Amino acid sequence: MTTHSHPLTILGRIRRNRWERHPGIRSGRQLTLGERAADRVRLIMGSWPFVITFLVVLGAWIAGNGRHGFDPYPYILLNLVLSCLAGLQASVLLISARRSDQVASELALHDYQTDQSAAVAIAALRSEVSDLSVQLARIEALVKRRHPTP
Repeated sequence: MTTHSHPLTILGRIRRNRWERHPGIRSGRQLTLGERAADRVRLIMGSWPFVITFLVVLGAWIAGNGRHGFDPYPYILLNLVLSCLAGLQASVLLISARRSDQVASELALHDYQTDQSAAVAIAALRSEVSDLSVQLARIEALVKRRHPTP
C-alpha cells in the first residue's frame, strides 16, 4: 500500500478483506456476479464522495442551464433523470440490502456452528475434569491410608 492511497479506498479494502477473511462468509469467486456488484455498489452509493459528487453535478447542471441551456428552468430533463435515478437507486438498495441480509445470515449460521462445537468441547472438558477429580480423590485416599496423620 502506498502512502498516497485515498483513505476511502483503503477503508473499502479493509471492509472487503474483513469479509473475505471470515470463514463463514462466501467471498471472491464464490460470489455470483450480481452479489459482487451489489457489494461494490453499496460501498460506492453509501459514501460521502458519492453524495458530494452528486450534489456538485446537480449544482453544475442548474448553474449551466439557468434560462438558456439545453434544459432551461424548470429543468424537465433533470427531473426525468432524477426520477430514473431514484427508481434505479431504490432497486439497487433493495438488492444490496438483500445481500447484507444474506451476509448476516451466513455470519449467524457460522456463529451457531461455532457455539455448537464449543458446547461439545466444553462438555468433553467437563467430563475430563470430572474424571480427573475422581482420580485425584482416589490418589488422596491412597496417600492418607499409607501415611496417616497423627
